[in-house]
Amino acid sequence: MKRPASVAAATAAAVVALAACSSGTNAGSGGTDAKTLTLASVDQGSIEDVVKAFEAANPGVKVRYTTSGADQYQQQIRTQLASGTAPDVMTVWPGNGNPGATYVLAKPGYLLDLSDQPWVAKLPAGLKGVTQFQGKTYNAVFGLNGIGAVYNQQALDQAQLKPPTTWTELLTFCRAAAGKGTPAFALGIQDNWVTQLALYALVATLVYGPDRDFDTKMQSGSATFAQSPWTTAMAKYQEMNGAACFQKNPLGTSYEASQELAASGKTLGIIQGNWVVALLKGKNPAASFVLKALPATDTPATFVMPAAAGAGYGVNAKTKNKELALKFVSYIMSPEGMKVFNGKQGSLPAIPDNGSGADPAFTELTTFLKDNRTVPFMDQLWPNAKVQQTMLSGLQEIFSGQSTPDKVLAAMDADYKAGA
Repeated sequence: MKRPASVAAATAAAVVALAACSSGTNAGSGGTDAKTLTLASVDQGSIEDVVKAFEAANPGVKVRYTTSGADQYQQQIRTQLASGTAPDVMTVWPGNGNPGATYVLAKPGYLLDLSDQPWVAKLPAGLKGVTQFQGKTYNAVFGLNGIGAVYNQQALDQAQLKPPTTWTELLTFCRAAAGKGTPAFALGIQDNWVTQLALYALVATLVYGPDRDFDTKMQSGSATFAQSPWTTAMAKYQEMNGAACFQKNPLGTSYEASQELAASGKTLGIIQGNWVVALLKGKNPAASFVLKALPATDTPATFVMPAAAGAGYGVNAKTKNKELALKFVSYIMSPEGMKVFNGKQGSLPAIPDNGSGADPAFTELTTFLKDNRTVPFMDQLWPNAKVQQTMLSGLQEIFSGQSTPDKVLAAMDADYKAGA
């Protein structure tokens, strides 16, 4: 899923301006010093503190690292791996869809199999698929983000309303909120990446709740978007719009403006990822916010939430420093390492038990993770980026009356079948 800061690194926070820094010289693999680790990362702004903490926990060890923007990194890493100049440890994205993703790098044998590492068994089932290739784990994903309804508690109290727990309650909630002059949710789809969020929240329950194997069926050609509960999710997204769940003119509202609406209490909340909570608090420190699953049916026990792993780390299959590389990966997957990394990035720990100090606003998401009631962001398992682009532009066209769900889903199917 796209967010403004990154492409195909849905939750890889701090992928910012194209830049590079290092703790020493260039982090190419070349050396065999058992006390020196080479590392390439896109986590500028957070990897620095992780390296310091790792070095402090391992006296005498030095990490030579470079950081760069995602685009530059993705262009370079395959070349380095093919030529034997790649570092010991490197950023690897979950799933498929970009040159630095798990499937893309594991298939030709560039990554070391991490399946025997102790932290692998602790990963929630909903995340395992995007860290594996052919059943083996190659990616140490330390953080994740989830999508749901983020409510402004003070605005709810003012409106004398409570978060809905069923689909029927959701529509009633929207109508009641609109009647009080405070729409339920801010929707800023002038920025087209925002269009997918409410849809993904509905699809998680409607598509993956009854069929966790839906992606496998899509890949085999036995399922399609147009002949699946994706049609129901599209219809319910439109029904929400018809029930005045959103403020007027979502197409004329930017992501930034939608934050202002939710933070100020001009709407009761916003359907977004957990990353938005820190932004809302920054705009209104006096308010409190909570993330809840967006109801899609009248049976809460069936609810599933989208939760996506961010960019993690893989080990070069040809590293000459395997022991130290595995020690570093183990550190970032430990409670101590996750606390540093996720604290800097504003993400949640990929292993819920490693979540000490997590924002209480995310309690429900953490519970869903522990209960294995999450699925990856849908696009992480699609064969190419075109499917998502067609969906994003198509959703804007649906809101403007220029297209229909049937047309958009058919176009998504055509792009999906085109493959990589």
